Amino acid sequence: MGKLASAGRRLTDFLGLRQSIVGLLTMVILVGMGEKMAERFLPIYLLALGAGFISIGFLNGMDNLLSALYSFPGGYLADRLGTKRALLVFNLLAMGGFVVVILVPRWWAVILGAAFFLSWTAISLPATMDLVAKVLPKDKRTMGVSVHSLVRRVPMAIGPVVGGIFISYWGRQTGVRLAFIAALAMAVVALVMQQLLIEDDRRGPGVAPRTGQRNPFAVLKLMRLELKYLLVADILVRFCEQIPYAFVVVWCVGTETAPGPVSPVQFGILTSIEMATAMLIYVPIAYMADRSTKKPFVVMTFIFFTLFPLMLLFSKTFWLLVLAFVLRGFKEFGEPTRKALIMDLAPEDRKAAMFGLYYLIRDVIVSVAAFGGAFLWTISPATNLLAAFAFGALGTIWFALRGRDLGPSQTVAEPAPAAAS
Repeated sequence: MGKLASAGRRLTDFLGLRQSIVGLLTMVILVGMGEKMAERFLPIYLLALGAGFISIGFLNGMDNLLSALYSFPGGYLADRLGTKRALLVFNLLAMGGFVVVILVPRWWAVILGAAFFLSWTAISLPATMDLVAKVLPKDKRTMGVSVHSLVRRVPMAIGPVVGGIFISYWGRQTGVRLAFIAALAMAVVALVMQQLLIEDDRRGPGVAPRTGQRNPFAVLKLMRLELKYLLVADILVRFCEQIPYAFVVVWCVGTETAPGPVSPVQFGILTSIEMATAMLIYVPIAYMADRSTKKPFVVMTFIFFTLFPLMLLFSKTFWLLVLAFVLRGFKEFGEPTRKALIMDLAPEDRKAAMFGLYYLIRDVIVSVAAFGGAFLWTISPATNLLAAFAFGALGTIWFALRGRDLGPSQTVAEPAPAAAS
């Protein structure tokens, strides 16, 4: 028993599993499982309710825009309220969105409810990254982010399969609504577990209260040039991802009048393959990234982002789609490393705010791609996918040429105020 306990302690230390991290991961699994059971099928749910293709582009564009607009307030609230209370607020917002979709089976209600739950990840991510940075030492941050990303893929892998089964048994409308009922129930359990396990990081009596920076322009002055280079590359690569993102399920499953090459259940299986691929690479890549330089891992993930829409264009059978979704899983190769790099380059006392600002800028711009993807799709699916590939290639080349490389566990010294502008 002693050896087993010792091995367990070594494993938890290797993976950076502290009590607060365990609470965070529990929340991620439960809320994510409920969300992904239904969220991946929202485009075909909208079509079933009588909406058109433009509504799908609007939904995806709104998701990106709100993700951007929510990111900075999410960072501010995390700095102001503390991680535990901020996550409570964010979970209640997501639950409100689920309730709207459950009670009102209309396409406009789906859009309204989605405004609350689709951007749950965006508004909570600054608080999540801030918690990882506070709880774990610098040489464990990439591992902490990777474990979070790995666990987040568990519901992303299983949820669509369960959602596909719901749709197969109860149809597109009733099946999706039942999935949202299950999502609401799991979110309630997640809220309770989160409050029990995550330690409260509020200041004690007699100590100055927590502060948050409300002005994004003040935080922008603290953004280093190296982080700006990464941001430009990330924007271009996210154009590659978001132009076809909402239409991947349409390409695979098709519509009720024009079925695609796979069924909803098979699409769920494809998503599981994608997530399983990502989960297999997270821990070994994090181990290497924490002990070497981060740039090569980020370049590789940008390459995989770029190749997916091109592969998808030529995938018109289930087995070719399997290969395409394996490739899509490899796009997570350096994603935790990229997030850890953002935290390394952010000021120590403004990490949540800087992370939120980064995503605010990125996703406001990228929302244009999400809106535009619908119009490119109406021209032709090939136009949509080739445009996505072109943006990905530009972003990858930019970061390969201009991206900053950091050594293991290294952070860059903060600039003087005069040099930060």
